[in-house]
Amino acid sequence: MNLKKAETRKAIFAWAMYDFANSAFTTLVISFIYSAFFVSKIAENEIIGTSIWSTGISISAILIAILSPIFGAIADRGGYRKQMLLTWTYISIAATIVLYTVLPGEPVKAIIWMIIANVAFEMGIVFNNAFLPDIAPPDKIGRISGYGWAVGYLGGLLALFIALGFVLPANDPLWGVTTELGKNIRVTNILVAGWFFVFSLPVIFWLKEKKKPQSIKPTTLISESFAQILSTFREIKKYRQIMQLLLARLFYNDGLITIFAFGGVYASGTFGFTFDEIITFGIVLNVMAGLGAFIFGYVDDKVGAKATIQGSNIALFLAIIIAVLAPSKFWFWVAGILVGIFSGPNQSATRSLMARFVPEKKDSEFFGFFAFSGKATAFLGPMLLGKLTLIFSSQRVGVGALLIFFIIGGLLLTRVDVNEGIKVAKAE
Repeated sequence: MNLKKAETRKAIFAWAMYDFANSAFTTLVISFIYSAFFVSKIAENEIIGTSIWSTGISISAILIAILSPIFGAIADRGGYRKQMLLTWTYISIAATIVLYTVLPGEPVKAIIWMIIANVAFEMGIVFNNAFLPDIAPPDKIGRISGYGWAVGYLGGLLALFIALGFVLPANDPLWGVTTELGKNIRVTNILVAGWFFVFSLPVIFWLKEKKKPQSIKPTTLISESFAQILSTFREIKKYRQIMQLLLARLFYNDGLITIFAFGGVYASGTFGFTFDEIITFGIVLNVMAGLGAFIFGYVDDKVGAKATIQGSNIALFLAIIIAVLAPSKFWFWVAGILVGIFSGPNQSATRSLMARFVPEKKDSEFFGFFAFSGKATAFLGPMLLGKLTLIFSSQRVGVGALLIFFIIGGLLLTRVDVNEGIKVAKAE
């Protein structure tokens, strides 16, 4: 029993460390540093840069929506969850390294490699999420999911601290890397790649696959996996609570990931944040998000994941209103702190509720659909923000459009019956 507990603790540690490892990518590349560098230095100007970046995020979302259910089913059928997790991780790391080579004036090259890195990053998350029902006892799923998000935000925070040495001061960075052609900014991609690789190593040693990989012909594996997906669709009424949750998530998660993708861009373009201010902003948001995810993980287990999600949706709705109407940096900071506190619980509680609803033998497939729900309409938020910004020459108008996603998502979430969803999962 003690050996089993030790193995479980190691598995939870490895699982959470993957969040710690990959958060450097989303924090430095997607949210704060590289996105702002792309808009202000790589692209022709900030308006065009915002439009191109939003298009890249939208294309990423479409590809993830297509690929995640397919590869999820393949992983479940062949016992390849861990192999898939590591393969996509290494693809993301390699593509991130290539981003270092992109120079100002090369927006097409930058956006192509960003898309590859981002798709692979998100695919890795699909398979890491699929391990949650295996490693977490039912009564602790909320807090363990919260641990993962909290550790992830800590990873993003520490990576940002190190990035400070490359970026600050603006004219003479601490680590002594030249600012010519933005090298001091571009080199943060090498930091991200190294961080991602080193801190994902515990997955190799301690995260175990329940089902041993099977030796199946590729053609057979693919055909059987597609058959499994079709079977799930035919039985979709049986899993109506999962589908209701995923439908709600289509919208509120779209709003949230668009906030993440354009937080640094909005701070830079509308409020004139410098790179050092953007990094400081990112640090504070990660501290708040980590605390929020950790604390609300316990709230999730006590009052329920659905209530936790809904409360965070309301808070994020208010944060957007404040950000759009903010007359100064101070009020933008207020909005940002609100986003930080409630973004972690929103994502963590959604993941924990999904883990409670998922049938044991279809973990990866359903978490593939989970990723699908996060990406199927995820192009709408960035596209809407980008197009409205371009049409009105105002980022405020673009950001304000995100309110509709939280309204629709919150209303759809009220229809989810948690008890029925858990009952169906246990009956499988």
